[in-house]
Amino acid sequence: MRCSWAPPNDPLYLAYHDEEWGVPSHDERHLFEMLILEGAQAGLSWSTILHKREGYRKAFAGFDIAKIARFNARSVERLLRDPGIVRNRAKVEAAIADARAALEVRAEHGSLDGFLWSFVDGVPIRNRWRTLAEIPAKSPESNTMSKELKCRGFRFVGPTICYAFMQAVGMVNDHVTECFRYRQI
Repeated sequence: MRCSWAPPNDPLYLAYHDEEWGVPSHDERHLFEMLILEGAQAGLSWSTILHKREGYRKAFAGFDIAKIARFNARSVERLLRDPGIVRNRAKVEAAIADARAALEVRAEHGSLDGFLWSFVDGVPIRNRWRTLAEIPAKSPESNTMSKELKCRGFRFVGPTICYAFMQAVGMVNDHVTECFRYRQI
């Protein structure tokens, strides 16, 4: 059995659930990618973002933080014409601002990875939810992460987005206990 949120008729979504979601990640590009994609998803379905993921990777320099931090007004206009991403000015500008903020976090803390994982003391939280209805939309840890990221200039990082990010990158194991991935992770 798998978590019921993964639609059985969408191979891309199933692969995301079965191979990536909830797996602890310490790769800074991946962490930054997921932070940007979770923010881009605000108000949209995850399916929309997942199906545009390759477009995002191409448009945002493979999520190379230093390269994105150098994007300028022309870059924003180019991105707003790119059908491979969600063409929302606030979200595009947020991704660039987030790259700049991430560089500052690196300079201050040594790594984005260590900073982000500090919100769970470096160890994944393993929940024991039996049903999707039990899974919260946010947590004390995501509330704290959100406040800290906002203070540092990150955008589209509310507590719910931060919790979804934490789930995606394995800071939290929120596979339901009957899902085959729960025990694997």
